[in-house]
Amino acid sequence: MKANTALIGAGLWGRNIARNLADLGALKGIYDHSHEQAAHIAASCTDAYHVQPLTLDGLLADPDITGVAIAAPAPSHHDLAIRALAAGKHIYVEKPLALSLVEAEAIANAAKQAGKHVMLGHLLRYHGAFIALDAAITEGRIGQLTHIRANRLAPGRVRATESALYDLCPHDLAMMCRLMRGVEPVQVSCQTICHITAGIDDIVHADFGFANGVTASIQANWMNPVKVHNLTVIGDEASLVFDDTKPWESKLMRYPMRIIRDSIAPDLERGEPESIPLPASEPLKDEMRAFLTMIETNTPPPSDITEALYVQRMLDRMERAAITTAQQLSRFDGK
Repeated sequence: MKANTALIGAGLWGRNIARNLADLGALKGIYDHSHEQAAHIAASCTDAYHVQPLTLDGLLADPDITGVAIAAPAPSHHDLAIRALAAGKHIYVEKPLALSLVEAEAIANAAKQAGKHVMLGHLLRYHGAFIALDAAITEGRIGQLTHIRANRLAPGRVRATESALYDLCPHDLAMMCRLMRGVEPVQVSCQTICHITAGIDDIVHADFGFANGVTASIQANWMNPVKVHNLTVIGDEASLVFDDTKPWESKLMRYPMRIIRDSIAPDLERGEPESIPLPASEPLKDEMRAFLTMIETNTPPPSDITEALYVQRMLDRMERAAITTAQQLSRFDGK
């Protein structure tokens, strides 16, 4: 099956998806609630790719469109995904899949009934640095994995309907899912803080504990004055740091170390850090290639519905843990 796609949502991120799908020769049309916006983005592709602005009904009814990329606001993901699947389209959905576990499970059920695949926009799963990091762990280059730490902090765009938990954490949860091979934590604790809008958290801190002894922590914050986007994995022989703010040649670093236990007190012997070479790539273009491959081969992508539901369950558990933490703090404060 040839991959002919359409895009729903031509906002700030949607236009990047449009550009990459058009560059790959697979974008037929764009729908946005603002026809003018859809026409504007389509026109930027038209000369080379003949992309057209479409109505939503027309897009879904077009038998030549085999895949739909949904980059509309998160509150609309559930309804748009259900409609696209019912119309017989494979779908790509920007993170988060949905704003509740119930909605996410409904999308998964709709995909199963339609016999179609769902791909999530977990962009960093397609980043060359993360792929190399994952491979290095598999090759034993850090020894035994002991801890995962992710930081996603930035002076970001504040959202009115989508919290920092749902906006920022899915990327790191998706990477955690991959590194833990889909095993879920036995313990989750979380604290969220709302400074700007009541009920919309701006700061998130979560800790996870796994049955095999591995621990993980995630910090997310769109109020931070500087951008901090990194993933650290610590083993008993070395650590790896994927820092997406660094130049390409130093995005992935390995820090050797050895635990010395034969002295009076345990110590760490550290070696010279080394850069892990990465092939040149564009993560979003690679992600869109995976979307097209999913359509053409009818096979699940790396960020498939199984991973999407893992991430959604973690978001749900973090949200519930944050409520428990807030209640405990309220009792402590005597409120």
